[in-house]
Amino acid sequence: MAFNLNFTRQESLDKAIELWTSLPQGAQWALAGLGALSLARGALSFLQLLLNCFILSGTNLRKYGKKGTWAVITGASDGLGKEFAEQLAAKGFNLVLISRTQSKLDDLARALTLRWTGFQAKTLAMDYSQDNDADYQRLAELISGLDVGILINNVGQSHSIPVPFLETARDELQNIVTINCLGTLKTTQVVAPKLVERKRGLILTMGSFAGVMPTPYLATYSGSKAFLQHWSSSLASELQPHGVDVHLVVSYLVTTAMSKIRRTSLLIPNPKQFVRSALGKVGLSSTEVFPNTYTPWWSHAVFKWVIENTVGSTSAFTIWYNRKMHVDIRKRALRKAEREAKKQ
Repeated sequence: MAFNLNFTRQESLDKAIELWTSLPQGAQWALAGLGALSLARGALSFLQLLLNCFILSGTNLRKYGKKGTWAVITGASDGLGKEFAEQLAAKGFNLVLISRTQSKLDDLARALTLRWTGFQAKTLAMDYSQDNDADYQRLAELISGLDVGILINNVGQSHSIPVPFLETARDELQNIVTINCLGTLKTTQVVAPKLVERKRGLILTMGSFAGVMPTPYLATYSGSKAFLQHWSSSLASELQPHGVDVHLVVSYLVTTAMSKIRRTSLLIPNPKQFVRSALGKVGLSSTEVFPNTYTPWWSHAVFKWVIENTVGSTSAFTIWYNRKMHVDIRKRALRKAEREAKKQ
């Protein structure tokens, strides 16, 4: 038997009506109920999104410690890490600042000490790409005896420009996985026991849209952030009985050195705006696919919700569009590098 699948739109509608009317009344009511339930679920999800973005506040950071409690921040000397330091110091937290360059750490610690009365800072120059066990031992010794209440896992590295996986330089591949994954895990193994011991604490780990939506031409970075997503949600379940809150913070683009974007827009905040929302929306994860995950900046959250509830964050279309976008970015970056090379 042959079937003609080349229906017109009207013929397709007529066929659908014919199929619907042929169903028993009970089946029609059941399907109508499922449709209404699906619509209601979507409406409630969108309402919760709006509440999270514009009305509700997250967990008050005072839950994790009074003034003088210590927060550990990785990748602290630039971008989001530096802004986390600025805003946590303003809230009365002392800081353990970790980054690769000692001079930048010293400048930041000095500036914060001059600005805030009673503020204290400790610094640790550490190159996460080296995966040196001695560095983690130095971190353990540095925080020994401190009342640590917060860990910000901010250190990370992406590709210098979008690149096919098969052309990714070996050292770039190695550094991304070592810094983003091993660095975050090993730092958390050093710091988290102190939070468990005091029976309260907060761990925030920086995630990315690339960890939610597979991103060709950033394959290694995308995979490292997806790894952190699953690890963070798993760790949250393990530490919840000990009073420690663990959350992954999802972001799209922010005007940092990593993104190489300098101008803000409706969809691209600056570090101050993003960190303010990240610290103000802790725990607002009710619209997320993964538990213990939140997207703090409002336009990022709306953009992500629309994708997840239309084409899907892991659909073939989304992956194709990501590939197309990053191929274009790579072409522009290569042309720019070529122009600059000719000037020399």
